[in-house]
Formats: sequence, C-alpha cells, structure tokens
Amino acid sequence: MSKGAEAPGHRRSVVVDFRDLPSGGISPDERILGLPVAQRLALAARRAGNGPVHALATESSPAATALRACGIDVSSTPAEIPPPAGHGLMWLAGDCLGEVEWLKAAATLEIGSDQWARPAEGVILVGAARTEIFLEVLRGSGDMAALAATLTEKAGPPTPLALTPQPMRLRDQGDRPVAEQRLMRSLVKDTDGFMARHVDRPISLAISRRLAATPITPNQMTLVATVIGLVSAPFFLSDLAYWQIVGAILFWFHSVVDGCDGELARLKFKESRWGGLLDFWGDNLVHVAVFACMGVGWTWATGSHWPAILGSGAVLGTIAASVIIYFHVMRRATAAGPLYTSVSVAPSRGLTRLLDELSRRDFIYLIVALSLFGAAHWFLLAAGIGTPLFVLLILLIAARDRLAQGSRVSGQQQS
Repeated sequence: MSKGAEAPGHRRSVVVDFRDLPSGGISPDERILGLPVAQRLALAARRAGNGPVHALATESSPAATALRACGIDVSSTPAEIPPPAGHGLMWLAGDCLGEVEWLKAAATLEIGSDQWARPAEGVILVGAARTEIFLEVLRGSGDMAALAATLTEKAGPPTPLALTPQPMRLRDQGDRPVAEQRLMRSLVKDTDGFMARHVDRPISLAISRRLAATPITPNQMTLVATVIGLVSAPFFLSDLAYWQIVGAILFWFHSVVDGCDGELARLKFKESRWGGLLDFWGDNLVHVAVFACMGVGWTWATGSHWPAILGSGAVLGTIAASVIIYFHVMRRATAAGPLYTSVSVAPSRGLTRLLDELSRRDFIYLIVALSLFGAAHWFLLAAGIGTPLFVLLILLIAARDRLAQGSRVSGQQQS
C-alpha cells in the first residue's frame, strides 16, 4: 500500500448525481423490475458497504421523492452535501444501473488520500485530501467530462485504476431489456446445488421477474412456499405412486417458489433478519411434516415399527439441526440486513462447506424419482440415518468454532 493510501473498504461517502443527465435516456424515476432507477442505484451503493449515500437531484422531482422514501439524503446543490469526515468520496452518475456487485468492487479500490481516479464511465473516486476540491468542482457541473477536465486542472491527472465488472449506463430505452437481464442474473446464488441452479432457479427467476412490479413482498412469498410444502406432506401417507407423485411435485414446487422470496428481497433491497428467520423455520417445518408423513405412511403400509423409527430419526434430526444452527449461527447475526444460514460462523472450512452442500435442496429430486415407483418412503433410509449424523457433525463444528473463538480472544488479551 502506497504512502498516504486509504485502505480498501474504508467506507467512502457516496454522491449520486441525477443532474445534467443526457436526454433520451431512462429517467431516474422510471421503474426497472419494481424500483425507480434512482432508488435502485442509491440503495445498491448503500448495500455494497459504502459510507453515507447522498443524492443530488431537483428538489421537487419524482426521483427525489423516491430517494427520500428509502432514507436517502437528497440535496439540490453540492453546497448542501457535508464533506466526508476523514474519508474519501465516490461520485456516481445517475444513469448508472444500480448493481451491488460492481459497487462492491468500486468500494474496495485503493486510492491515495491526495489522488483521484476515474475507474469507469460514470464513476469517480476521490481521496480524502481532495474531497473539498472535488465538491467545489461539482458545484460547476454534473457532466462527467466537464468534472474530469476541471478536476485534472485543479488536482492533477487521475490515478489509473480499472473497475471490474464495469457498470452499465442507461443511455436509452433500448437498454432496459439488457438491464433487466443483468439484474436477474445477479440473483443466482453461488451456493445453489446443481439441479437448483439449472432447473429450479430459471423457473423461480421467471416467476420473480413477473412479481417484481407487484406489491407482493418477499415474506408473503415465503408463506406461500411454506403452505405449498405443508400441503404436499399428506400425500406421502399413501403408498400409491400417483399420490406420491402429486406430493413430490408439490414438494418440488415449494422449493421453486421458496427461491422467489430471496430473489425478490435482493432485487428490491428488502432483505431482513426477520425474512431470513421466516424462511429458515418455514423450510424446516415443511421438512418435518414431509418426513413425519413418510414415516407414518410407510408404517401403515408395512405394519412394522421400524419405518416409524426412521421417520422419528429424520424428524428429530431436522428439529435438532435447525435449533443448533439457529442458536450457534443465526441468533448472533445483526438485527438488520440479510441473514446467511451456514452451519458455521466460519463457513469457509472444508467440513462446513460439505455440510452446507448436503443441506441444499437437490435431495428433492431423489424424492421425485422414488415417487414415480411409489417408493418415496425409501428416502427415509437416508434421512433417518443421515440427519442424526448431520446433527453430530454440526455439534462438532460448533465445538470447533467455540475453541477457535476462545483462542482468538486469548490471543487478543495477550497482545
């Protein structure tokens, strides 16, 4: 790191400029997938881990109203923007598409305190020692070319930096379909299993794309998915293939619809701790109901008690695993923002990654395949044994995390 450089992730203030936008482009108050362009950009900048976000917009414009509605400070002139307190600044042209990925990348770019950079069209980074000069220059124009030219005169040439990925500029109405495609692609999660990524996700994305412009909330979609999953459970009481197929299709559709809640939350910046908890406990409630009905149905079909034992193992294991994960990981999470539900507080380790993979929903396709032969109950052979084993491994990870945390605390005290 060069002398006087500001560390990446130092929470630069952000100024989103909706003045002097080129004519013919998409207006800041137009909606793309349920959110005004202006609101999407400001919220994405905030979600990307930057510092305070300020907007420059005409006082009475619809964009200003939309921005204030989501808690963004709006000023009509640069003079009203408070200088960053010891940190740098990021300026964004108001016709940039609001995507968290490139904004996160921009937030981590390193720049010297007395430097400035233009890493992409529509983006200017300014070091802490140059913010007053930049705000002074900003009072003259909101046009990027004029800003860059004047800033070069007053603060010297820009530091060469490249931003990857590059932001998209919304220059005309023809950019709308491309913008929507980019936003929808960003909703795919790296943690999706193979079948979830290639089968479930395309279907859930198509549903979410149509729901984005409606008032339906992510939590409402979670409740819908939970109801569908619970309705699927009683069909597994039967040993007849056609009833099991109906149950398996409903169970699979529950999984698809359950992807929509997170997609809508990420798309409209409505992720929350409460939503994560609702999703987590809803999923586990559905799994308990399905495993219980499988155990009861298999017991009725065979007249034996051993299927009930397998079903009890799957049910109790699911309950135990969910309770342990909640108290070990989820209860410690902050009260705001998205809630990640890994089995560990250190999810990068090998065993944790393996258990996270095993907890994905691709197992539903095995249930679908078995139901074609009226043999969905046979899934309990894996669930009744594997779920208690899963619990034991989670306890092992919890103990490991606790020891690691104790070692860190001890090391900090000694230092």
